Amino acid sequence: MANPKHRSSKSSARSRRSNWKLRLPSISECPNCHEPKLPHRACPSCGQYRNREVIQVKAE
Repeated sequence: MANPKHRSSKSSARSRRSNWKLRLPSISECPNCHEPKLPHRACPSCGQYRNREVIQVKAE
């Protein structure tokens, strides 16, 4: 297994870790019920994906 020959400096280690940030998930609007949903997934409130009902949702 490879081991480092020299110690990595603080700036090298910190610049390598600079892209570890969290980001919010992108949210799109359901074209059927206009509720927020994750893109490329069935809507949890109406159960439709690409204008087809793909999951059964209980009526409240």
